[in-house]
Amino acid sequence: MILFLAFVAATLAITFWASRQTKTAADYYAGGRSFSGVQNGLAIGGDYMSAASFLGIAGIIALSGYDGFLYSIGFLVAWLVALLLVAELMRNSGKFTMADVLAFRMSPRPVRTAAGVSTIVVSIFYLLAQMVGAGALVGLLLGITSEAGKVWTIVGVGALMIVYVVFGGMKGTTWVQIVKAVLLMSGAALVTLLVLGKFGFNLSALLGQAAATSGPKANPESFLSPGLKYGTEAQGLAGKIDLISLGLALVLGTAGLPHILIRFYTVPTAKDARKSVLWGIGIIGVFYLLTLVLGFGAAALVGKTAITEGDPAGNTAAPLLAQRIGEEIFGSVGGTILLALIGAVAFATILAVVAGLTLASSSSFAHDLYAHVFKRGQASERQEVAVARVSALVIGAVAIGLGILAQKQNVAFLVALAFAVAASGNLPAILYSLFWRRFNTAGAVAAIYGGLVSALLLVIFSPVVSGAPTSLFKTVDFHWFPLSNPGIVSIPIGFLCGWLGTILSKEHNEAKYAEIEVRSLTGVGAEKADPH
Repeated sequence: MILFLAFVAATLAITFWASRQTKTAADYYAGGRSFSGVQNGLAIGGDYMSAASFLGIAGIIALSGYDGFLYSIGFLVAWLVALLLVAELMRNSGKFTMADVLAFRMSPRPVRTAAGVSTIVVSIFYLLAQMVGAGALVGLLLGITSEAGKVWTIVGVGALMIVYVVFGGMKGTTWVQIVKAVLLMSGAALVTLLVLGKFGFNLSALLGQAAATSGPKANPESFLSPGLKYGTEAQGLAGKIDLISLGLALVLGTAGLPHILIRFYTVPTAKDARKSVLWGIGIIGVFYLLTLVLGFGAAALVGKTAITEGDPAGNTAAPLLAQRIGEEIFGSVGGTILLALIGAVAFATILAVVAGLTLASSSSFAHDLYAHVFKRGQASERQEVAVARVSALVIGAVAIGLGILAQKQNVAFLVALAFAVAASGNLPAILYSLFWRRFNTAGAVAAIYGGLVSALLLVIFSPVVSGAPTSLFKTVDFHWFPLSNPGIVSIPIGFLCGWLGTILSKEHNEAKYAEIEVRSLTGVGAEKADPH
């Protein structure tokens, strides 16, 4: 409790300091574009290494072995798409939200409406995962086993998140993310070294123990081979396709995530945008290698039974591993301290990521929908920031409500759904806008709504919502789509809708494309870009 409260007090102090520095819309949305490449790289790492990464991936590896580690690989490879295709070009377009890039060469109102809706939907999906992680984690640390206790935990985390965003804006959120990235890397590295030390730094011995402890009794070695979660005999071909779908969603989703895209606007130059992504990749790459040891370490030392007793979806595997390894090396007091330390780090992770997500969605509502669609560009900066703060409150409340409903889901799995929605709706519109000369308003709107609606519909009629033991609604069955992740179907639909919408419309603005092409490739005019 002391460690928890100390961290919350420190982050609230940062938020209060940042609120004193936040005077303009540029300060609120982009931290005044004052962060260096290294600082922004740490913040990107802090934004990206979410509860899904730390709690969900460790849990899914501990329960599913080899198939769980595919999440780590997917999350990491995704960064190459973000670096090579969008980071520098988005930064050079010189705005505050994803919609600014799309609206630059198209009819602004319909494009901003579509992009704003998409940003809010993706952010809420992602927020949902963080809320579920918060409930599982704080429940474990405080010994809360009742449903009502976990509900109040989710409400408490949501309230803290709203405070960070409403008062701190991008400056406060970025500094919380930097602090959290350093803490998370330190905590994960410490537990990893202790686990490896326990097995004489022999990875083979660790994997062998994990298979023996947590693998199926009939064939423990299958724990280290593909097919335990995806592609089992019961799933047949659908399981194999589901795995490909998951991979597509993870690899393509990052470049369409609103809370990652807005991070590129917080640096002063395009060079800093590239540097920040390279730093982000370095930090994230090391971290995902650590999840391998954390997941298999939990499988070896804690065991599948104890992990599922703590949380059926495995979200508490990493904290339980910290407690077990601490007890074995330092005794019961050491185990308690290490559990509290890792718990506080995981809590920091959740708070930092939910703040980034809420900021992305509230910024999009205020800047895109309120200022440009409802007020037709006539809103003052003061009005815009006030609306952003109110919308942060509303979006936070929605995330709290949905988080309470989805408590039994694995958080890495929930985030994979957010990635699928981002890759289906946002990515086609961004790539077409940056690289296709003919692309127009009808194409952008069709790409965003086509990808977004198809992904949402397929999720609603999939085993995620009904028809399976882990579904949101266990007592009914209205699913007809066999895959848990819709990416393999909805991503091509998004690209196809964008192409069709463009071809069927006669609108075409060659001069505007030429202008954004020069700006995105060189950065000329980006620093002085008028947000309105």
